[in-house]
Amino acid sequence: MATETLLVGLGLIAAGMAGATAFLVRSAAEAQRRARSWVALYLLAMMGEMWVGVIVYLRAPSIGSLVAGLAVSGVLMVATVAPLLGALLRARGAPGSGLGEGIAAPYLGPGLAVLLAALVLVSEFLMSWGLLLAQGVPAVSGGWLAVFVGTINSPWFVFTMAAEMFLTAALLWRLLPRAILTVLLLQAAIMVFTPTALGGTTWSPLAIYASSALMIGLFVFLFEYLYRYRQLSAPFGDYLVELVAVYGLMMAGLFVWQYFGDATAFAVAIVLEMVVVFAAVSRPSRFRDAPSTPWQLRPAWTFALLSGVFVAEVCMGAVLSVQLDPAAYLGGFPFLPLAGPAGTIALNALSNGFWFFATAAGSSWFLIMMGLEMGALVVFKFRETKNLENRVRLGLMMGCYAAFAVFYPSLYFALLYPNQPNPSTVPFLGWPMGIGSYPLAVGVFGAVLLTYVITGALVALFGRRVVCAVFCTAPMMYLGTTIDSMKSFNRSSPIARKYLSSRFSSAYSITLGLVMVALVGTSVLSYLDSIGALSVYIQGTDPSVFFFIASFSVGWYVLFVAIPYAGNYNCVTMGWCYTGVIAQAFQKIGAFKLKVRDKQVCKDCPTLDCAKGCPVGLTDMVGHFRQTGEFRSTKCCGVGDCIEDCPYDNLYISDIRHTVRRWLGRAETRPRRTGAPTPGPRAVAASFVGASPGALAEGAVLLPMAGSRVAVARPQVP
Repeated sequence: MATETLLVGLGLIAAGMAGATAFLVRSAAEAQRRARSWVALYLLAMMGEMWVGVIVYLRAPSIGSLVAGLAVSGVLMVATVAPLLGALLRARGAPGSGLGEGIAAPYLGPGLAVLLAALVLVSEFLMSWGLLLAQGVPAVSGGWLAVFVGTINSPWFVFTMAAEMFLTAALLWRLLPRAILTVLLLQAAIMVFTPTALGGTTWSPLAIYASSALMIGLFVFLFEYLYRYRQLSAPFGDYLVELVAVYGLMMAGLFVWQYFGDATAFAVAIVLEMVVVFAAVSRPSRFRDAPSTPWQLRPAWTFALLSGVFVAEVCMGAVLSVQLDPAAYLGGFPFLPLAGPAGTIALNALSNGFWFFATAAGSSWFLIMMGLEMGALVVFKFRETKNLENRVRLGLMMGCYAAFAVFYPSLYFALLYPNQPNPSTVPFLGWPMGIGSYPLAVGVFGAVLLTYVITGALVALFGRRVVCAVFCTAPMMYLGTTIDSMKSFNRSSPIARKYLSSRFSSAYSITLGLVMVALVGTSVLSYLDSIGALSVYIQGTDPSVFFFIASFSVGWYVLFVAIPYAGNYNCVTMGWCYTGVIAQAFQKIGAFKLKVRDKQVCKDCPTLDCAKGCPVGLTDMVGHFRQTGEFRSTKCCGVGDCIEDCPYDNLYISDIRHTVRRWLGRAETRPRRTGAPTPGPRAVAASFVGASPGALAEGAVLLPMAGSRVAVARPQVP
């Protein structure tokens, strides 16, 4: 009973601190005069100074420590008053300095905002330390590192900070933009479900699942916000990048705590998150007053955002894998010791990073998490898609991801063959792994060969989209609303521009050649190893398996994050995906092509929206439509954005279905639903893209670097 009473009393103290801190943060954020902002900062400092005296007493309770604690707190308070009075005296008579005078904008500047965040953290840290001492927790009576880690990860700190974020959002809801408020509320909810706060066999798993779900929701919200509102103010953009970077560190720290039992990195991440939050919300006016620019014109910012989100996702996948399947992952990451000469340490660290990344990114729970996150963006795109064929393809794509990336290789295979290794670690003759890299039983060889025949036949009949826009997991990541809008980087990035159009550029040929040589070489090495002629392994791994892992468990994701520089759908545009190259060969002999209903409509079109909408940068399609009425390219993967974006409903995909209809003497497709554009628009189009009408007629289409849609200013969310 006494323990419960003590906890209730300590909880009331923590709640009072949370309310007082949130009120002072609002007071400083709203302060339109210098005196008020300094007073708010002083009161925050005073709360921390009071707890210094409490800690001095509680560490060794006695009459002497009580006197010492009071003396220390008193000295600190007097020392804090001195700079406050000095600042007020120096500012006496200055405009906006008086308690009764108002100015146009809040006074709190960037330096004072950081000071405010630091004071909030220090006061809450000292309060939490004091409450832990009052509770009798021995860990916070030891060394400084133990005190820091134990206090930051304690329920008194994380739950109080979560309450402060909720209260701050409630008090500042009129001043902060709605997007910031939403992010702040999600952050507070994530903070509530801190796995280290309570520990135990019940809380930690629950907190991991809940915080992961909330973080996925936060990332979905951020991505969809970027899609809906292409204009971002610099302060808001900086805040988002800082936030996702902190969450990346936080999830890495959570994995280290879960795997090695060390919560230091996680505690550091919590502190950094609080600095980012309170330094931002204490200056709400800057989110509204700063000018906005299109984020699609800021590749460095986009790259930083994608990198932070992806680091958090990979580490979250590792955390979920260890939590949900400890038998397979706890102790299963191949970490080499970081000891010995500097060169050995560097190589071992590189190897550890590679295998951690590959193992986490190839895990079932990472793929499930990515499916939920990126799948939500695909669902948003599905709701905007009008073309029936495109809607069907998106539905098939989501179904194939669920079946081929999640259910079959993980759940189904594990249930059917509980004692067998994961299929992704077994070299075989098939689409993902290589060509003839392992001796197979006759039945297995026949099944794999049948897979080649069936898939190749489907590609020949219906186009490369069977693989690159339906069966593969890549389109699930590329074709959601926000990531799809990053196809503007295909035309703005100097690297991505080398791969534009349907022609095989020198860069494309080099990339393709290197990849195919590596594929054949590793497959041959694997075969020679299997018959005993050689013994060549890469870090103990079959060469073809290693090549597969390096390509699709590491390289693919690195290039996904590098979209601002490599362009969207770069596995197709650059030709580095050998699975896509095999599908490309089948498409070359197939019936798939893009066709137009009326060539004249394309000749009179002033928008070039079909070429701008192409996610693989086939910018020369317009010239082909104008000259021949059709476009055929082995790079085309049948996404159908060109059809969706055509303002005149003039495009359609022609495959074996339309060929059969033509053989039967029927019309290939229905007529257009809309009328042709007004006469004489080619001169307008020429002036728009910087080319002459004659050049457009010949197919030399030079699109604006950012795309017309990117350049259109959109209002900031209020």
